[in-house]
Amino acid sequence: MDDHDRGLAFDLATLGRRRILALLGGAGLSVIAGCATPSPQPTTTATGATSAACADPIPEETAGPYPGDGSNGPNVLTESGIVRSDIRSSFGTSTTTANGVPLTIELTVVENCVPAVGVAVYLWQCDIDGRYSMYSQGVTGENYLRGVQESDAQGKVRFTSVFPAAYAGRWPHIHFEVYPSLAEATKAGDPLVTSQLALPEDVCDKVYATDGYSQSVRNMGRTSLESDNVFRDGHDSQLAATTGDVTSGYTATLTVGV
Repeated sequence: MDDHDRGLAFDLATLGRRRILALLGGAGLSVIAGCATPSPQPTTTATGATSAACADPIPEETAGPYPGDGSNGPNVLTESGIVRSDIRSSFGTSTTTANGVPLTIELTVVENCVPAVGVAVYLWQCDIDGRYSMYSQGVTGENYLRGVQESDAQGKVRFTSVFPAAYAGRWPHIHFEVYPSLAEATKAGDPLVTSQLALPEDVCDKVYATDGYSQSVRNMGRTSLESDNVFRDGHDSQLAATTGDVTSGYTATLTVGV
C-alpha cells in the first residue's frame, strides 16, 4: 500500500517537531486572527468567484506525508529555483514536465480582512498519476508541482499547474503553507498555517473524463468530501471557486484567512 493511502493517522505520524508546534500554535491563531467585525463568509461554488475579500482563518490541516519542506525528509524550499509561478516542470538536474489538464491556482491571503502583502505561499500537489515528486516511486528525482510565490499588493499569489489526480483514500486536493515572508519560506522556517484546498466535484468529473485520468474516476467513486479524512469536518472555507473548461484549462480561486 502506498503511503498516501494510509489516511489521517499515518499523515499525523509523519509530522516533525516543527509541524507539531505549528499545529499547536494554530489553535490560538484561529481565535485572534479573525475579522474584527462580523462579515459575510466567502461564497465558493464551482462556477463563481469568491464573493468577499474577507475570510475567517482557514482550518489547519496535516501537511501529509509528502510536504518536501524538510519536516520529514527532503527539503525543496532551500533550493535555488523554488520561487516560481509556473510549477509544471522540475528544476535543477531535471526538466521533466507534468502532464494534465491546465490549472491556474490563485490564492488571496487576508488577515483581519486586509490583504496580507509580502507573505509567501508554498504550494504542492500530486500529478496526473497521484504521485508526489521527491517521494513517490518513479518520481523521486523530480521536484515538479512544487513552488513558492510572494503575495502582491492585493495579497494574491498565482501558480500555473495541472489538475491533480484523485488517488485512493483522498478527495482531489492541493496542499499549501503560508509563511510570514519569502525569506522565512526559503529557509524552511515556521509557517503561519498549513492547509489544503479542495476541488469541486462537477469540475473533477469533467477533467477525469479526459485522457490520462482513468484511475481518478475509480478513486472518486470511492470517496466524497463528507467522508474524506481531511475535509469531512467541514470544507466550506476550503472549496475553491473554479471556472474554465477542459480545453482551455481551469482557474481555481480561494480566499485564505490567516
